[in-house]
Amino acid sequence: MIIEVDRTDLHRSRARSVEPVALDPGQARLRIDAFALTSNNITYGALGDAFDYWKFFPAEGGWGRIPVWGFADLVESRADDVEAGMRVYGYFPMGDELVVTPVKADERGFIDGAEHRRPMAGAYNRYLRTEADPVHDPAREGQQMVLWPLFFTSFVIDDHLADQQLFGASTVVISSASSKTAIGTAFLLHDRPGVRVVGLTSEVNRPFVTELGCYHEVVTYADIAALPAEDTVYLDVAGNRDIQLASARQLGDRLVHSIVIGATHWDHGAASDEPIPGPEPAFFFAPTQIAKRVGDWGQPELDRQVGSAWKRFVEWTDGWLELRRANGPAEVETTYHNLLEGRSDPHVGHVCSL
Repeated sequence: MIIEVDRTDLHRSRARSVEPVALDPGQARLRIDAFALTSNNITYGALGDAFDYWKFFPAEGGWGRIPVWGFADLVESRADDVEAGMRVYGYFPMGDELVVTPVKADERGFIDGAEHRRPMAGAYNRYLRTEADPVHDPAREGQQMVLWPLFFTSFVIDDHLADQQLFGASTVVISSASSKTAIGTAFLLHDRPGVRVVGLTSEVNRPFVTELGCYHEVVTYADIAALPAEDTVYLDVAGNRDIQLASARQLGDRLVHSIVIGATHWDHGAASDEPIPGPEPAFFFAPTQIAKRVGDWGQPELDRQVGSAWKRFVEWTDGWLELRRANGPAEVETTYHNLLEGRSDPHVGHVCSL
């Protein structure tokens, strides 16, 4: 079973049965147990062509397979270095199985060396064995599926800003402040001395964002004039050009750097094509900073630092995150469409299984 979406119209989806294929030598079969759906996956679809997300799990006839993060069990292997029985965390389509070509297998897991995935960022091609994964906790698999890939991005954003000394700013404004990537980033930035974190959100989500306590100040989209007149880095998680334009106008010369991270407002149609004043928004690609830190620190130190931050974060989320299950194609498609239309409660993390 696989769920696909129309690459030109994300509102169109279909669930279809796919017959399992026989394995070739060197291949292995992963039975996908569960995966998370978040606004981050909507971003994968919205930016599927620009960032090659459609290429990870190719489909035919104009259809696409949105990548998701989850857990799977290796149930069959014709690869030399991996055996059936291991459980892994990694990148999957919204389906019930995935055939991979394991390479560079070690005690931590393996990389899918399938020909079509070789040009893709390595961070998306690694499958981690749960028993060797330093952040894995069987009791928190739901939180790991929902939050870990987003938090890892948050960690890398926070690290990038620190690496650049916040581009000389003292304030960071984050749009779509109720999104989990924004929350993780705010949680980490909040602890940095001398940094003020401001969340931009809708009026309906303002109480939730305020109650989180990870933002020093919360401003609604309707009240952008209330943004503080301080040297600011703007983190665009919403992908909403009108909000970006209004924020840049309000901040004026105090806007020192602008970074585009996501597209939670993926279907927004801009009211104006007026050029955005100030520094040109730069797209943030997490694997670039990850590769830099692996070179600077080595993989073990990067794992240690991320793991320490994750432990603090995931325990904090116990106080507000509700995990909600979706089982079977109909429920999973409903969950997808609710996220697509912005109808998902920010308190909720969606864990899905086909």
